[in-house]
Amino acid sequence: MKKTLIAAVFSLLMGGYSFANTIDGDKKEVKTSSSTLTWKGYKVTGSHTGTIGIQSGHLEFDGEKLVGGEFVVNMTSLVATDLTGGGKTKLEGHLKSDDFFGVEKFPTAKLVFTGVKSAGKNAYEVTGDLTIKGITKAVTFEVAVFGSKATADLTIDRSQFDVRYGSGSFFDNLGDKTIYDDFKIVADLEF
Repeated sequence: MKKTLIAAVFSLLMGGYSFANTIDGDKKEVKTSSSTLTWKGYKVTGSHTGTIGIQSGHLEFDGEKLVGGEFVVNMTSLVATDLTGGGKTKLEGHLKSDDFFGVEKFPTAKLVFTGVKSAGKNAYEVTGDLTIKGITKAVTFEVAVFGSKATADLTIDRSQFDVRYGSGSFFDNLGDKTIYDDFKIVADLEF
């Protein structure tokens, strides 16, 4: 009797596990060559903009409803688009250095959706685990899906990922050298 009860419980748990981890829908790979991530960072005296490449990614759908997703970002592809010449080279090198994203040690960043809630027609509120510099934090952002395209806007607090350079959260008396902690990422995705 005891063995039968244990077998029944094990079978029920394993069956429930298999059911809970099955997504009844489509996994759509993001076209990395035609999708873009644009970043914008702010400082007291202005801002800088640029792009960063998606290494891989997919969105998961149940019918036409967004239910999940995962992305890997190639941090080594980070470029500034608002500068040219030596200023561009200097900024890109600094952003890739250990002062900021340490891309030699951390060449990728990752975002894994952990929750998706409908926020209206074609709109979703997404919660995900974002990993930058080996540190994972929860983020929440909006995603809009139209046909085979999706857009998202994320505001990321770099101080949560140990990106301290020029941060007023860590250093006093920076004056006009202060770089704000929040930076923005705008994603335009095709799948």
